[in-house]
Amino acid sequence: MSSKLSKNQLEKYSRQIILKNIGILGQKKILNSRVLIIGMGGLGCPVAEFLTRSGVGYLGIVDHDLINLSNIHRQTLYDEKDLGKFKVRIAKKKLTNINSKTKINIYNFKIDKKKFIKIIKNYDYIVDGTDNFETKFLINDMSLKYKKFLVTGAISKFDGHIFTFDFNNKKNPCLRCFYQEATISDDILNCEYEGILGTIGGIIGTIQANEVLKKILNIGKNLNRYILIIDLLNLNFRKVKFNKIKKCICN
Repeated sequence: MSSKLSKNQLEKYSRQIILKNIGILGQKKILNSRVLIIGMGGLGCPVAEFLTRSGVGYLGIVDHDLINLSNIHRQTLYDEKDLGKFKVRIAKKKLTNINSKTKINIYNFKIDKKKFIKIIKNYDYIVDGTDNFETKFLINDMSLKYKKFLVTGAISKFDGHIFTFDFNNKKNPCLRCFYQEATISDDILNCEYEGILGTIGGIIGTIQANEVLKKILNIGKNLNRYILIIDLLNLNFRKVKFNKIKKCICN
C-alpha cells in the first residue's frame, strides 16, 4: 500500500476522505481493493460506475453479451451509439473516462466453472449482477469455496433483492439456503418476460456497490443471514432473516 496519496487523489476523493469512518487510511483500502463484477447489465453497470468513481483500484468485469436497444433504458453505461458492441468493451471505455487510474480487466465470455476458477483468485470481492439462477448458484458455490465476500442482487418489475455473504464465517448461510432449486424459475429474474422499470437496476446496483465499499472499509452492518427486499412501487423495505439448511454445500 502506497505511503501517501497524491495531491490529485486527495482532491478527487476529498468528500469521502472527510468522513470519519473512511479518512486517508480508508481511501487507501479502496484504492488497493480488487472487485469482480459478473454481469454488466442493469445491476452491473451502476455497481461498476460507483466503485470506479469511489476509487476501487482493480476491477474485473465479466459479460459475453452485445448491447441491444432494449438495454439502453436501464443499463447506464451504454447509449445508442454503442448498439451491437460488446458490453465489457464499451463499459471499460466509459469507466476509464470516469477514472483512468482504475485498472479494468475485461472477460468477454460466458462464465462457467472452469473460467471462474481461473480468475476468482485475483479478486477479494465478488458482485453478482446476473439474471439466471444457474449462474447465481455457480457464483455462490465458487465464492463459498474460495471464501470470497459476495454481494448478490436480483431485480424484477418494481422489486429488488440484495444479499451479502461473508464466507469466511462458517456460520453464515449461502444463496442455496434461501432459494430452493426445485421451487424457482428463471422467469422471475428475466426482464424480457417479467418487465422492469428502468430505475430499479440503478437503485439495487448502487446498494450493492455500497455494500462492497462498506466491507472494504470494515464499517457498518451487512446483510449476512438476511435478505433485503425492496418494493419500490410501494416503498416497502424489509429485512428477512434466513438460516442455514442442513443439507447444503455450505455446511
